[in-house]
Amino acid sequence: MNFNDVDRIIEAVTDAVVTEVDRRAKDRRSCACHEVLVDCCPNRLRGVLGAGAARLGLHAAGGAPDQVAGVIDHTLLRPDATGRDIDKVCDEAAQYGFVTVCLNATWVAHARRRLADAPVGVCSVVGFPFGATTPDVKQYEARRALADGASEIDMVINVGALKSGDRPLVQCDIEGVVQACRRDHALSKVIIETALLTDDEKRIACSLAKVAGADFVKTSTGFGPGGATVADVALMREVVGSQIGVKAAGGIRDYNAFKAMAEAGASRIGASAGIRIVHQARTGQ
Repeated sequence: MNFNDVDRIIEAVTDAVVTEVDRRAKDRRSCACHEVLVDCCPNRLRGVLGAGAARLGLHAAGGAPDQVAGVIDHTLLRPDATGRDIDKVCDEAAQYGFVTVCLNATWVAHARRRLADAPVGVCSVVGFPFGATTPDVKQYEARRALADGASEIDMVINVGALKSGDRPLVQCDIEGVVQACRRDHALSKVIIETALLTDDEKRIACSLAKVAGADFVKTSTGFGPGGATVADVALMREVVGSQIGVKAAGGIRDYNAFKAMAEAGASRIGASAGIRIVHQARTGQ
């Protein structure tokens, strides 16, 4: 089998997935409040939770303040972050019990040493923040971050290729990073940068990530024109189903926003305001 055959298979599979998602979307009406499918509207989910569901998205964490920190990636991706800033974020993550610290790749080894005695993972970013590098470069970035001690990788898709209709390139882009993560038993997350995409493009991006075997799809880098929205999280959960995670990131600054993303179907939250969210969850304010 040559590369052209592989490309045709990839395109056929993703076309089939996207067609099925579109068919389901046309068969259902949208809610008036969020302009998403009624079946995934956050308001509809509240009724399910009220009926006694034990867990839906992050409902368990959203309803149990002591568990909130355990689904937050404590994030510092500013380009001007110093070693002292990184140490502070790592110490906060250990103190509050965040699931990971999410940092630029240059700080991964430093953070891994700082967190050597703490049950906190190190998440790093690849192709960040624009996604406009080639698949081989992204794969190398992932391999290097993993070698330095990262346990999770958040990669940015090639947004321009997606919007140009070049699905095989986007698929190759994602698969290279996913394969690198699998070799090191690490988690892979695919940032689709929702603020730059139409709803149809969001569906395609999520379908490609799912076919590639990613562990999560993620809304945003936090450096684009917009961050996570309830509607986008609901749409992404609708496409990927329950098989993989949905990470909401970008502009989540308080516990109310955290809960809204949870009810829409997020299973991980990326935030630089993690401490505020935890405090508000514990105090009810």
